[in-house]
Amino acid sequence: MKVTVLTAFPEFFESFLGTSIIGRAVSKGLLDVRVVNLRDFGIGRYRQIDDYSYGAGGMVLMPGPLGEALDAIGEDRGKPFVAYPSPQGGAITQEMIENLASRPHVCFICGHYEGIDERISEHRVDLEFSIGDCVLTGGEIPVMTVIDAMARLVPGVVGRGEAVEEDSFYRGMLDHPHYTRPAVWEGHGIPSVLASGNDALVDAWRRRQAVVRTLSRRPDLLGRADIRPYLSGGVYVALLHHPVRDREGRKTTAALTGLDVSDVCRSCATYGIDRLLVVTPLKSQREMLGVLVRHWTEGYGGTHNPDRAEAFRLVKWVPGLERAVEWIRDREKKDPCIVGTSASPHAGAVPGLEVKRMVLEGDAPLLFVFGTAHGLHDDAVRQCTMMMSPIAGGRGGYNHLAVRSAVAVVLDRFFGWR
Repeated sequence: MKVTVLTAFPEFFESFLGTSIIGRAVSKGLLDVRVVNLRDFGIGRYRQIDDYSYGAGGMVLMPGPLGEALDAIGEDRGKPFVAYPSPQGGAITQEMIENLASRPHVCFICGHYEGIDERISEHRVDLEFSIGDCVLTGGEIPVMTVIDAMARLVPGVVGRGEAVEEDSFYRGMLDHPHYTRPAVWEGHGIPSVLASGNDALVDAWRRRQAVVRTLSRRPDLLGRADIRPYLSGGVYVALLHHPVRDREGRKTTAALTGLDVSDVCRSCATYGIDRLLVVTPLKSQREMLGVLVRHWTEGYGGTHNPDRAEAFRLVKWVPGLERAVEWIRDREKKDPCIVGTSASPHAGAVPGLEVKRMVLEGDAPLLFVFGTAHGLHDDAVRQCTMMMSPIAGGRGGYNHLAVRSAVAVVLDRFFGWR
């Protein structure tokens, strides 16, 4: 990872780049961090880099030295992605850290005084970010913070790769509590499960504690979190062809389409769904599904496209929603939480974010039910634990997504990693 830091105070970084994990990473060549003194590009005998703000105010870093320094850095180390810490910037997130870490070369500008000339911000800065709603004396500490976070994503910097995945925010959730010896300190013990020696129980406890902490301390994180690793049970999708509604709202059976099955099973594979249950009572439709699945898993299709074969192995036919629930119950030894979806509003429907919270708080396997044709019939709705509010898009209230598109949107909101 190649990083350049442009600062008027390079001595800030001497200890940071030579100590602990960052220092070892630099010495091993895992991190290539170069600190450039902005004063080397200053104007005149005294290497001036700042001047008074127009219209009265404090000192501002001048565009001339900054622009010249950025040009020189680009010529010497390749064109950088330029990032600037500022109270006016967007709040830094783990996703932004990952974006920065993926860049071949990042240059950080460390502001001071009133900041930098706005023309540099407008024309040379690619990302303006903030580490919080506070004002510091300079940008050096925010830059160190971000470099440290970026470095953890470089293979070999953190000794155990799994440690990065277990950290807070890695998948949008907070970390679980940590304890060390002694087992009792000032009368306070550790949770008994941590001393049980049962790795499965310890892992389950940690997942549950991560959920409890996130919901109690940072519920705002839930919207962008991937909750799949924190669920104690499996996750299933039912593509329902009966009972569904026709255009007039009457109960009907919809025809199965290869396009729906193909696209939905690929969405399921992408988001880690355990099985796609295709629900239809019709023998002819079951036979058609069997031909489709065999083509992509056993025939030429599977040989030609192994990725498609992997997705189609998730597909299972069931004759009715009741049988789907029974099959999950037999497999999971628990009744599933059944979340119905619809493009039409239903009385008592639960917003998607609240469904996400309720699912995390529970310990049941999860079944999403998506209706074909014109949506779930009331007979199917009555079997659901809850109905989720319709997907809301942009202006105008238009809401006529194909079922395969709706599946992708819902799965991404619950299990996407943003």
